[in-house]
Amino acid sequence: MKYRPIYYTTALLLAIIIFAANFLSTDLFAAGMPAFAVWFVLSILSFVCGWVINKTLGYTHGGKVVFAVAIAAIFLSCVVITLFSDYFGFTSFLVENIILYLLRNISLGATALFGMAVSEVIILQKQVEKQTESGPDDETLTLSNAKKEAELIIEEAKLKAEKIIFEAEKKASETTFNKMKIEQQIKEFIRAEKDLLNQYRSEENQGNQ
Repeated sequence: MKYRPIYYTTALLLAIIIFAANFLSTDLFAAGMPAFAVWFVLSILSFVCGWVINKTLGYTHGGKVVFAVAIAAIFLSCVVITLFSDYFGFTSFLVENIILYLLRNISLGATALFGMAVSEVIILQKQVEKQTESGPDDETLTLSNAKKEAELIIEEAKLKAEKIIFEAEKKASETTFNKMKIEQQIKEFIRAEKDLLNQYRSEENQGNQ
């Protein structure tokens, strides 16, 4: 099935919304009502984007698009926050702050997936109502099938959200490991410098004697 290019503008808008969340304070509650209100609006917009994507791109293809957009936005956020850490107002605890930003991006991606799931469930309910009106004899079977399908959709949405969280946690773990590795190398370098300095001083003392 071919999709019109204009349908993907909603996915682009979702990417912008997820990335825009990086410019809010990491502590929304301490930042006051304005920051929390903006976060609430971004969450509603993400939900609406998921709803529209399900209507235009379908649940299966739309879910793949939302997942790809969320991963791309998370990766871009990591790069921007790392390169412009001074702009975001922190010079220490970089890894911890990156994890906070990633969790917020994941929340918006999961909200979009939830919007898709709700939209799909409503569509299925409408189909059930139409089938019930046209064929009352098959009402019980239709309702049972629709219920199972709705449960499968919700489970699939949960799995996709968990996959996004897993990818983000994996990336955060790699960042933490790299940080610890660099710190260990710096400590070893300092230790080697101290050993060389002590050796030089001992040789110098022996020469003076």
